[in-house]
Amino acid sequence: MASRYGLEIRAATGGDAAGIADLLRACGHPVAAEALAERIEALRHGPGAILVAVEWGPPSGLVVLHWYPSLAANLPTAQLTTLLVAPDARRRGIGRLLLKAASQAARSAGCGDLQLITGPGQTDLQAFGAATGFLDQGAVSVRPLRKKG
Repeated sequence: MASRYGLEIRAATGGDAAGIADLLRACGHPVAAEALAERIEALRHGPGAILVAVEWGPPSGLVVLHWYPSLAANLPTAQLTTLLVAPDARRRGIGRLLLKAASQAARSAGCGDLQLITGPGQTDLQAFGAATGFLDQGAVSVRPLRKKG
């Protein structure tokens, strides 16, 4: 999908399960690789995308988004439900590249807004969202995908 200095952003596959399990564990979210392979395949065939940032080894970043229609908006809304970068790969722009790729996937799916879902205590992710254009709207932060006007 996108590449920069040996870094590739691409769709995840079931074959990435072990590397994604290592990434999740390093970020404090342990999940068994066996369970992940099935989940990755389910996400690949549903209304959304799962993208990984890969350099020369296992994934160093992950973004998962889902989109859905609603009664409140003309265009579907995309939600970022997971955005992770390995602790030793942070502060190198990988999160921004993942966000850019996720935004493009959401636009391609016809979405009008991108919501960043953050949980309690995820102050780093909330700060990242604010720095990348998400507007705080309570429990969910939203970033427009298209310019108004």
